Amino acid sequence: MFGLKEIVRRALAEDIGRGDWTTSIVPLDALGRAVITAKAAGRIAGLPVAEAVFRELDSGLVWQPLVSEGAEVIKGLDVAEVRGRIVSILQGERVALNFLQRASGIATLTAQYVAAVAGTKARIADTRKTVPGLRLLDKYAVRVGGGTNHRMGLDDAVLIKDNHIVACGGIRPAVAALRRSGAPFTLQVEVEVTSLGQLQEAMECGVQAVLLDNMTWAEMRQAVELAQGRVLLEASGGITLETVRAVAETGVDIISVGALTHSVRALDLSLNLD
Repeated sequence: MFGLKEIVRRALAEDIGRGDWTTSIVPLDALGRAVITAKAAGRIAGLPVAEAVFRELDSGLVWQPLVSEGAEVIKGLDVAEVRGRIVSILQGERVALNFLQRASGIATLTAQYVAAVAGTKARIADTRKTVPGLRLLDKYAVRVGGGTNHRMGLDDAVLIKDNHIVACGGIRPAVAALRRSGAPFTLQVEVEVTSLGQLQEAMECGVQAVLLDNMTWAEMRQAVELAQGRVLLEASGGITLETVRAVAETGVDIISVGALTHSVRALDLSLNLD
């Protein structure tokens, strides 16, 4: 997985390419100050990433956040400023805003889901439905929004899904194959199920978690009664802000929402020179 420096460098290389001809019209020694302003209300995430963009371009730039990471902001509030060579500020503007807007959009939406289930035991979690190459940042933004991260990749947890089950000929042979695979015994093993019968079978296989895929609220409540706390129960599949509260009230432990990262609306922010 790419680290922050590599992500920033790739983004700048993509944007600047062989050279920024537009900014070449600005005198190299011109100094100035620019302010990043929220054009909509939301939760701010990604300030350290935006700072990394400007520092990668020009170590002489001075970055100053005006709100804390994770702050709730209103429309019109200034969230950060950057001072120094105008050429460097303009070259980093789009990349810094792209990161900041996407991360803030994810954090804002996540916070809305978290607020919707307040008072229940359910935790809001993300999925692997992230922008390729940006998973580190997408999942960071979920945490800023108050959510939790599901597995970061295929190497840090096991989720036996419907296609794995079909390929192995059932839940029991799939779990048995995993035991023979040499996978670290410390990995959490989760199985996706679509029925109460499959839930019972998965629990009999000794897994730690079960994903209830596209079950009705009534089925989820039955699943909670059947499991009686023996496994973690995760609800997933088409859950929206309008339905998440009802899902949480069934008693499940985790609610995973792909929309947090796969179809998020960026928070509108702008950068303007004084």
